[in-house]
Amino acid sequence: MPEPDVDMQSRVVQMILDRRTEEALQVLSLFYKVRAPEIAVGTVKGKRRSAYAVYVAKEEKIYASTSDIFYNPFIILHEFYHHIRSRGGLHRGTEKYANLYARRFIDAYVLSERAKHQQKANAGR
Repeated sequence: MPEPDVDMQSRVVQMILDRRTEEALQVLSLFYKVRAPEIAVGTVKGKRRSAYAVYVAKEEKIYASTSDIFYNPFIILHEFYHHIRSRGGLHRGTEKYANLYARRFIDAYVLSERAKHQQKANAGR
């Protein structure tokens, strides 16, 4: 499965942190050529205590346990991974691979932020 480049990954994380989660999901959905999942605050029977968020493939919806989860890039990207796997006709993917997918986006963001800070430090010399 192709992945967005590092710059796009970093921008998507920044969008989520900036409380533009729906926009971030739209950007990713365009990249993968799938319909964007809905996102809502709520729980799913049987998962109420064990998960911060759950993707329900039949509904194409991410349920976040609280509104704060809407702005957590790792959790949102983890659930989006399940969305693209299920929309692509593939198995919904393992938790391990969903975590790795989200981690790559977070790592891209961290590297981008470090580069920005380094540029500012160099400009001040």
